[in-house]
Amino acid sequence: MGQTVEKLNQAGLGLLADGTHLERVLPGEEVEVQPDGTARIITPVADRVKPPCRHFKSCGGCTVQHASDDFVATWKTMIVERAMTARDLPFPFRTLHTSPAQSRRRARMAGRRTKKGAMVGFHGKASDTLVDVPDCQLLLPSIRAGFPALEALTIIAASRKSEVNLTVTDTLSGLDVFVETERELTGQLRIELAGAAEQHNLARLAWNDDVVVTRKSPDQVFGLAKVAPPAGAFLQATREGEAALAAAVTDAAKGAKRVIDLFSGAGTFSLPLAQMAEVHAVEGSSDMLEALDRGWRHATGLKTVTTETRDLYRRPLEPDELAKYDVAVLDPPRAGAEAQIATVCASKLKRVVMVSCNPVTFARDAATMIAAGFQVEWMDVVDQFRWSPHVELVGYFTRT
Repeated sequence: MGQTVEKLNQAGLGLLADGTHLERVLPGEEVEVQPDGTARIITPVADRVKPPCRHFKSCGGCTVQHASDDFVATWKTMIVERAMTARDLPFPFRTLHTSPAQSRRRARMAGRRTKKGAMVGFHGKASDTLVDVPDCQLLLPSIRAGFPALEALTIIAASRKSEVNLTVTDTLSGLDVFVETERELTGQLRIELAGAAEQHNLARLAWNDDVVVTRKSPDQVFGLAKVAPPAGAFLQATREGEAALAAAVTDAAKGAKRVIDLFSGAGTFSLPLAQMAEVHAVEGSSDMLEALDRGWRHATGLKTVTTETRDLYRRPLEPDELAKYDVAVLDPPRAGAEAQIATVCASKLKRVVMVSCNPVTFARDAATMIAAGFQVEWMDVVDQFRWSPHVELVGYFTRT
């Protein structure tokens, strides 16, 4: 006897009335649970589509390729809505931006040696099984074309029993590859790796904490500046998603003369903001700030950008330090910015822009701000991680 899928949870799993969770189903579908825990679709809904990637069933990278784009857009928005309503907060959505297929410019992959050479790909869902993904519909074509380079590096870096991690990033001058491995870097190995980088035309190759070779500057464009972030450093997943986030941030900061950018990274928002205001960028990583500063110094048409290395979890900026700024921009990691938000609320700041990759911690921090007299003017939802449960958002807060 079939059962009806009641809803899709935040992880993308369908929920049945008896509490069973199923993969690759959609709300309203009549399904039959198989002995192996998978679902046989008896009656599909109109939002069911053919997955665009042939690796969908085996690879753990995507969750909802079986759903229409309209369904996924609504579901992503509902993930944010649920986080806000759980705290009785408003959610004045303004727009949703979804990055296109084949647009991921940065990916962390795994590599493993095989009898025939090497395999590079993603792990199956909740599994150690590595899946080869030559036709991945998330990655930029330039990254897929770089698989032979990643395989060659895997043969060098991995033993037959161990895997290596490979963070690969598309840059203006080619691929930037960061290898994490147990194999120690020796002088002879440096020569071998430099040859591999030359053969495969890599922009930069890093091995654990060492940059082996930089053949070309691995630049990204932030506003009017070109920046080469540190090897393996955080970067927004797609250029389209980054542009949507930056557009929202600069829109919220219109008219400001002095902006403070907290958790600034290598300048994703600081440098676009510097086209219209003086910016003080604060970040825990000195390497990221050095990259930001170099980018700013070599750019033209920007106002002053200053930097400060500071752990904002242990030592958030105090209210008197925030007093000189018109707008504060925060882009914290998934844990949110609880300590920094507390001092923002105690300050005289009237305008705050918060970027988040975690709707739950965003809602927690938003609740603190609203209790302190802020209101949410608008929220933009940005889906850079297409077909996955991950979602990002920007919220603009003001207080009178």
